Amino acid sequence: MPSSKSLLATARADVPASIVVALVALPLCLGVALASGAPLFSGLIAGIVGGIVVGSLSRSPLSVSGPAAGLTVIVLAAIESLPSYQVFTLAVMLAGILQLGFYFTRAGILAEFVPSSVITGMLAAIGLILILKQIPHAVGYDAEAEGIFEFTTGDGINTFTRITDSLTGSVTPGAVLIAAVCLIFLFWWDGARPKTGPLRFVPGPLVVVLIGVFGNMLLGAVKPEWQLGPRHLVQVPRAGGVGEFVNLFTLPDFSAITNGTVWTVAITLAIVASLESLLSVKAVDEIDPQRRTTDKNWELLAQGGGNIVSGLIGGLPVTSVIVRSSANVDAGAESKLSTLLHGTWLLLSVALIPAILNLIPLSALAAVLIATGYKLTKPKLFMERFKQGWTQFVPLVVTVAAILFTDLLEGIVIGMAVGFVFVIARNFRTAVTVAHAGDDWLVRARRNLYFIHKYELQKSLGRVPDGANLMIDLTSTNYVDLDNVDIINAFIKNARYRDIRVLIRGDIAGRTAPMIDAPIAEVHAA
Repeated sequence: MPSSKSLLATARADVPASIVVALVALPLCLGVALASGAPLFSGLIAGIVGGIVVGSLSRSPLSVSGPAAGLTVIVLAAIESLPSYQVFTLAVMLAGILQLGFYFTRAGILAEFVPSSVITGMLAAIGLILILKQIPHAVGYDAEAEGIFEFTTGDGINTFTRITDSLTGSVTPGAVLIAAVCLIFLFWWDGARPKTGPLRFVPGPLVVVLIGVFGNMLLGAVKPEWQLGPRHLVQVPRAGGVGEFVNLFTLPDFSAITNGTVWTVAITLAIVASLESLLSVKAVDEIDPQRRTTDKNWELLAQGGGNIVSGLIGGLPVTSVIVRSSANVDAGAESKLSTLLHGTWLLLSVALIPAILNLIPLSALAAVLIATGYKLTKPKLFMERFKQGWTQFVPLVVTVAAILFTDLLEGIVIGMAVGFVFVIARNFRTAVTVAHAGDDWLVRARRNLYFIHKYELQKSLGRVPDGANLMIDLTSTNYVDLDNVDIINAFIKNARYRDIRVLIRGDIAGRTAPMIDAPIAEVHAA
């Protein structure tokens, strides 16, 4: 059981992190709803449900769910093809029920067969997209809604054209000033943030939002012509009273249950939302400082429950979303308390203080997302994969390019196809055995470990209980591919939090890169 002191420290980290995620989520939820052709409040409903409902059910400590940019094209087409928005929410609810079916068929294990180079490519691509998509907002060009990640939008304008337009004819001095000050502070705070004391719990993005709000007020007093107007600020729908607020929630039209198009939309949403959630959760596990492993199959149950509730009260479909999850990690969250609280803050803020939220400049939030994007796509990531060889570097680069110029799911499929060309399974026979006597456990590789053995190795390591003495025996191998090395590294990093003592036998130096980083492990030559 965690001590009361550790729980208090976790709460101190999670509470401010949850506020940051809620502030980042606000314009993204509204932007996804706008791009989807849905009522603006439906995006906020999905964000609230993603935080409270999915956050309660999920076993991921850091993943944040809500309306996803990757579904906007599907949702827009679905709403246009159905008789009413209430019929569409019925399809969302049915999609959630289908996701529960995926859980019972254990479809979640499919996520374990995505190469780590493709996951890294997905993170890097999203980082680049964040930077490119937020540059116009940073200079006050807010023609495109927040949360749109497609390269070419419905009006035929692509990402690079929009950046050119924003820099050549639509620069707003006040927005540029606020964004520049916020970015400088964020990068300075990363290095200057104290390691001890109460200030260590203050996330930079939270300060940046305050800088944006008060900075815009100061511009109004000092240089009114530079002050940002409503079209450059967050625009949360405002209800005239309790009754009007309650009326923003709508029930599905159950009379359309026999409509074949409804079921077609439901099946499409269930498959695409499940794939995006599984990939996002796996990516979040990769950037978790503690390298904890989420039960991917259980995540389908959580996402299914979220979509049932979201559809039932008039929301958009929800998935695990890497942008909000990355912001959660970046803000210093340590547990899913941050996810739960972010959904609560969304609900309370849109119900009680929408006027205050509408004071936040989009350029300040753009600075937060640009900084988050940079951390996802640091040049260091590309250099590390380059040093690991072409089998890791090529899938990474292809995945980044494919996602950047198409969309998330298409890019992932292309990246996986290239990855499988480089990583072909040698055989399907059992490669890992597990034995134990009391607290002493042995996980032994009987022969070389390739990509196809990832799930088997992860399942074997997952059987080791807290407090155990574990030996990982690699003496029978002369090759362990990088994906399996990553799994062992992640287990070792997490072991210190579970009181597991790890011993590794087998010299894999020179055969895989990087060498296992095991400060608590003892590495022996074979």
